[in-house]
Amino acid sequence: MEKQRILGVLESLKRGDLGPEETLRELRFLPFEDLGFAKVDHHRHLRRGFPEVIFGQGKSPRQILSIVRSLRKRGSPVMVTRIPASVARRVRASHPRAVYHADARTLVLTPSGWRPGTFPGIAVVAAGTSDVPVAEEAALTAELMGNRVERIYDVGVAGLHRLLAHKETLLSARVLVVVAGMEGALPSVVAGLVEAPVIAVPTSVGYGASFGGLTPLLAMLNSCAGGVLTVNIDNGFGAGYSAGLINRMPPAGEGSGGKTRRRPSRRPAPKF
Repeated sequence: MEKQRILGVLESLKRGDLGPEETLRELRFLPFEDLGFAKVDHHRHLRRGFPEVIFGQGKSPRQILSIVRSLRKRGSPVMVTRIPASVARRVRASHPRAVYHADARTLVLTPSGWRPGTFPGIAVVAAGTSDVPVAEEAALTAELMGNRVERIYDVGVAGLHRLLAHKETLLSARVLVVVAGMEGALPSVVAGLVEAPVIAVPTSVGYGASFGGLTPLLAMLNSCAGGVLTVNIDNGFGAGYSAGLINRMPPAGEGSGGKTRRRPSRRPAPKF
């Protein structure tokens, strides 16, 4: 969206519809807009394929609303993570189209005409129902990046038959986000079953010796299964974002008769 806007401004200058001062005024917020308390990065979509996301925790409702307005003026989808329902209501009063996902404590505001992602390849797996808030943050992030997400919840190691009931979905995924608290064993189990990379997310769910997520974090970092990548405690957003980037990459070329088949062109970033 930002690239088209820049090209449009430059074309207006070329045609004479805008003068130099008007053009400068149009471009003055690039590459970021300084709001005083925050510098909103409007070029992130050009660099990363996805606009800046607002981490709501610790920000006042006024600050969040200002950043939301800045992003919306440029037609970007808006995602605000880690906010309570009371703050979400303040945002929705000004932006009625915004949707608050209570489980994930995440608010999403998409441009008119936006459609959910349809590109397959991501599965989000949660060990227990208590891990769903973090899993939902990951799933929503990946969906907003243009992916279709398969959710597999409450399939922890206390009953592995529940996990194996979803074998086909697990094996068909190109990347899996596996969320677990307690002892954090589920990512190792999943990684031992699939060939795709597994992004492990430790949660702060658990009894005293879980140490607020430190025990599952260390378990995931010490996984003996290959292909396990671990993010920080409760960082569903980081896991979903990484899964979205991995899923966007073209499949590796397959050997045939000593030759490597031509790799398909890179799937373009979603347009907003």
